Amino acid sequence: MLVAGGAGFVGSNLCRRLLDSGRAVLCVDNLVTGEMENIAELIGRPGFRFLRHDIIKPLRVDGPIDEIYNLACPASPPRYQKDPIHTFRTCVDGTLNLLALAEAKGARILQSSTSEVYGDPEINLQHEGYRGNVNTCGPRACYDEGKRAGETLFWEYGAHRGVETRIARIFNTYGPRMHPDDGRVVSNFVVQALRGQPLTVYGAGLQTRSFCYVDDLVEGLMRLMASSAKMPVNLGNPGEFTMLELAKKVLFKLGSDLPITFMPLPQDDPRQRRPDISRAAELLAWKPTIDLDQGLDKTIAWFAQRLKSDRMKGSMVS
Repeated sequence: MLVAGGAGFVGSNLCRRLLDSGRAVLCVDNLVTGEMENIAELIGRPGFRFLRHDIIKPLRVDGPIDEIYNLACPASPPRYQKDPIHTFRTCVDGTLNLLALAEAKGARILQSSTSEVYGDPEINLQHEGYRGNVNTCGPRACYDEGKRAGETLFWEYGAHRGVETRIARIFNTYGPRMHPDDGRVVSNFVVQALRGQPLTVYGAGLQTRSFCYVDDLVEGLMRLMASSAKMPVNLGNPGEFTMLELAKKVLFKLGSDLPITFMPLPQDDPRQRRPDISRAAELLAWKPTIDLDQGLDKTIAWFAQRLKSDRMKGSMVS
């Protein structure tokens, strides 16, 4: 089994779960946004191998592969906008290379697509049949359109090349092993609060997101891979919160009275994001089991330990 992007946030959690279930895992990552720290405890475990490789280049793997998870792309706006051409190439060239590998090996392959294919949606809830409202020439387009192109490639390889393809449209996910400077809203709020900094809210904070804890997402990905689903499947938590509600919830959990600062809303920032997961419920018998309060408690505890460890490493270096 191969996990591309396996040293990233979701990928490392998936690698750990697959190993725990008795699967052998080849973790492939270029370490642009992934971290060796995320998989440090997996190195040396029976059945685990790591390969540093950028999937925009063809990938050769000796021996059989039965399943490929494609999680190889930066997912937070600050990171995928840092090198937008590389982001788009990862979504297109990288996806083509993994599909070619799947075809050669006779492997089933899963694409980690995204709710961003819906753009700034004009409906609430977003279901898989909604075709989206995406700006092709904005700062988010390298990711949004890249993922849309990736879905097309998966569809074509499935429909015309006989490859067993699966597509997961992943909504906002959070939890342990997010990078402290990831740039996504949960990590931003938690890290700012733990560092004693004001929490940054964009616009009036009334835009909404739905937050899925990473363990629930990993379960959904594995169920989707094992399923017969041919069409895209939303994976996310339908619980909907405004950014202002999330900021206040984080402060409450930390017993903090830090101020909230308001900044201009970024271009093309979606006003709402909430998944219709009826297809996942029907085809995968899946739904999230960890609510936002439980997930935030776990996430805050993990970030507190991570920041403490980072400070200790910094003091040793200095």
